[in-house]
Amino acid sequence: MTELIQAKVQHKKLTIGRLISRVIIISIGALLMATGLEIFLIPNHVIDGGITGISIMLSHLTGFELGIFLFLLNLPFIYLGYKQIGKTFAFSSVYGIIALSVFATLFHPVPAFTEDILLATIFGGMALGVGVGLVIRNGGALDGTEILAIVVNKRVPFSVGEIVMFVNIFILGAAGFVFSWDRAMYSILAYVIAAKAIDTVVDGIEGSKSAYIISDQITEIGDAINARLGRGVTYLQGEGAYTGDEKKVIFCIITRLEESKLVSLVEDIDPTSFIAIADIAEVRGGRFKKRSIH
Repeated sequence: MTELIQAKVQHKKLTIGRLISRVIIISIGALLMATGLEIFLIPNHVIDGGITGISIMLSHLTGFELGIFLFLLNLPFIYLGYKQIGKTFAFSSVYGIIALSVFATLFHPVPAFTEDILLATIFGGMALGVGVGLVIRNGGALDGTEILAIVVNKRVPFSVGEIVMFVNIFILGAAGFVFSWDRAMYSILAYVIAAKAIDTVVDGIEGSKSAYIISDQITEIGDAINARLGRGVTYLQGEGAYTGDEKKVIFCIITRLEESKLVSLVEDIDPTSFIAIADIAEVRGGRFKKRSIH
């Protein structure tokens, strides 16, 4: 029975509405990334990391269109993602990379928005990062390096982020030989900006956090959180390992902007309370949406 349920979950198809929404958002993501590359970074000889960075350097050295290299170099990694991660991810990534290649080819004749290298690096990195973040949030990828890192991560004691950074050290360093060392340093800056933009889009601007609170005045704290923050709380049963005393624990989800207010609220009621707050990558379902406070 369990296997049947799992099979149904794994093969559940996207609705037409969700499919159209995913296609539109991935298209916007590819458009933004192409804008960051062809309108800001590439005309100023600044590159991104990963397969995109390799494609930019090969395009510069050979004179061929960037879109050709973006498509061809990413194909093996898409196949790897199809085998290791799943069909939906692979199809989303294939569409995203095709859209990116087409937009990059269309934008290639367009002159750069600015010749100021710092402005081009900042705005190019932001556009690129937001575009990649939108695609990641919708189950795809625009660069094969992330796919490779996900697969390799299962076999080595390093995180996906560490693997991507290790690979990009060599790719961004190579920009110094192809262009110049100051362009290599600007490329690192663009990569950092893009990475931060990706995190912001994927995790959300506010960022969700979970909070666990242990106190002898748990009811008062729960009521205050509900009334003053507009957040629902859940009471959990706990037991102290040392004393064996039964404890009630509050669990709630807040945003990063509400963290300081929550801590102050709890400390005002019970200065001896225990509070543990942790970042959450994603929150779905339930009643997380904030209740209006009158």
